[in-house]
Amino acid sequence: MKINMAVFFGCRSVEHEVSIISAVQAMKSVNREKYNVLPVYVAKNGTSYTGDALFDIESYKDMPSLLKTLHPVTLLRENDRVVMRYLDNGFFKKNDDVAVDVCFPIVHGTNCEDGTMAGFFEYLGVPYISCDIISAAVGMDKKVFKDVLKAHNLPVLDCICFTAKEYRADSDAILDKLKREIGFPLIVKPVNLGSSVGISKVKEENALASAIDLGLSFADKILVEKAVNSLREINCSVLGTPDNCEASVLEEPVMSDDILSFGDKYLGGGKQKSGGSKGMASLSRKVPADLPDEKTKEIQDLSVKIFKALGCSGVVRIDYLLNNDTGEVFANEINTIPGSLAFYLWRESGVDYPELIDRLVDTAFYRQRKRDNLTFVYESNILESANLGGSKGQKGGKL
Repeated sequence: MKINMAVFFGCRSVEHEVSIISAVQAMKSVNREKYNVLPVYVAKNGTSYTGDALFDIESYKDMPSLLKTLHPVTLLRENDRVVMRYLDNGFFKKNDDVAVDVCFPIVHGTNCEDGTMAGFFEYLGVPYISCDIISAAVGMDKKVFKDVLKAHNLPVLDCICFTAKEYRADSDAILDKLKREIGFPLIVKPVNLGSSVGISKVKEENALASAIDLGLSFADKILVEKAVNSLREINCSVLGTPDNCEASVLEEPVMSDDILSFGDKYLGGGKQKSGGSKGMASLSRKVPADLPDEKTKEIQDLSVKIFKALGCSGVVRIDYLLNNDTGEVFANEINTIPGSLAFYLWRESGVDYPELIDRLVDTAFYRQRKRDNLTFVYESNILESANLGGSKGQKGGKL
């Protein structure tokens, strides 16, 4: 019997379109003899839709026309199972509920990849492919990510973090602190966004305020850190569960500027190619990265340690900053649902895309089996003896 897989993508995120590209790539690579794919597109207004047109990347070029062909749906738990229910059924019901065996969120950015969608699946009690709520939330917040890694003695750059309110209250003091404690050149980035959105490299003082303003237009909190000299960016993917995971080969993205930009990642260096973007798969890169074997192993081992420290599950990509002069390596950020699911790294590691998806499904069911063995309901009969005792409740208790 085939597994019914609901693939979620889109969502209320600045990385909405990137999510669509990643999801269409994945859905085309699913083994249809093993899985029934149920596409669930979450529009920017939060409404969820399904329909066969969602499999075709060309359909998204005319979004108003696409939406007219789709059916609004929702997921709910009913009779010990999770089902996808059509919301546009009339008096004479046209579409039956569809049982969902596993959910596959291929989403990027805030309001989805940050643990929000994982929380929805946890609430439903359905197996899902991706990090859980805590690891996803930690991975999305770059400051918290650094704090967790520091607690595990794993290498990250020091930083200064501040909110929009703090900056408005005394911008001069914050600017002075950044110049004094960080110095130039430095990197300004929103604390909880991906895909290089809102990130700036600042080489001199007169550009600092505008870089902060740009970052604050995307997020309420800003992180500032020292720019690494003689920078090489190195990425590594990790696949599995905290109990059993492995690292991929390494890649070195080719940058068109001092930092890897949104254009580098998704538009071929800023110039979109004909036929539409291929997402992270279209990025110019060296795979495997041209590094000595000992440095490659160091980064792979570090990647597994980070994966376990955060309690990740599924597939992630960890991005590193390598000082080519000193050999120092710093963990920069983790993508808990990486663009294109980092399939290009696993392909070079000997795992093709359909097998990658199979292994991700296995991680989802493995975690659900572990959760099913836990106790979530404590049988008691305190309501039988509860006495509210008037408006103040029972003395000494929570009732």
